[in-house]
Amino acid sequence: MQKLSPIEVSEICDELGEAYPKSIEQIHGGDIHSSWKIKFSNKELFLKRNDRNQKFFEFEKNCLQNLKKFINPANLVIPEVIAYKHIKNVEILLIEWIQMENFNQKKLGKGLGEMHLNSNESNPKMFGYPVEGFIGITHQKKGWEDSWIDCFLNLRIIPQLSILKSNILDKETINTIKKKIKAELVNHEPINSLVHGDLWSGNTGIDENGKGVIFDPASWWADNEVDIAMTKLFGGFGEEFYEEYHKIFPLKEGFEKRIIIYNFYHILNHANMFGGSYLSQVKNYVKEIINF
Repeated sequence: MQKLSPIEVSEICDELGEAYPKSIEQIHGGDIHSSWKIKFSNKELFLKRNDRNQKFFEFEKNCLQNLKKFINPANLVIPEVIAYKHIKNVEILLIEWIQMENFNQKKLGKGLGEMHLNSNESNPKMFGYPVEGFIGITHQKKGWEDSWIDCFLNLRIIPQLSILKSNILDKETINTIKKKIKAELVNHEPINSLVHGDLWSGNTGIDENGKGVIFDPASWWADNEVDIAMTKLFGGFGEEFYEEYHKIFPLKEGFEKRIIIYNFYHILNHANMFGGSYLSQVKNYVKEIINF
């Protein structure tokens, strides 16, 4: 079990102007980073620690702060960033502690829709993101494209394909996949929004007031549908979530195919991170897309 070093605890206390914490409780469940609930006399915080010598939390901080600009706080909560520290190749991110409850997901769906709508109404000119990021532990490429198709292929799909095991897909199949994706998206009108980017049920919750909570983002400016597509990848979202979201953004023709196309990015990423059965899933997704 990893522990926070005395130097790290001291740095945190100095940053916050606090005495030594009343308690430090390790939280289990994360695959990539270590985390703790840290309690001071007048506040409780969530602390994440990364010792992989990568700036995961600098990116996460950037995403949280950008997403927060576009939410309606009556329906959606994004944890406040309290502090970010870089101590001897270790990153520490401190965010507010939010107590989760088991309410329905109406406000989560409505709040996500409002966030997508508000960010779209800020009149974004291009698709992409200005800083290098991560999706899990995989690099998520920075850059901008005028075209949604070019963004999705050049900044997301092609970088994942380039690191996929060479014996999984041959060049001809990869070229066919790219052509099929272009053909399916060419007549689609994307709604350019700042998306969460990694919206599975493990990165969402409901607070004590029934508001939706989203965290652990991998944001970029993208078609709003990429977030909704990912909610369907592993499940965990109720009918009320989709009902409230689609009151703001009604379903568009062809969405069932775009779910597969957009989630292909995440399946590729899981295959690159974990291998195993995800490599077979890549082939299954390829067959589906080619047979559209």
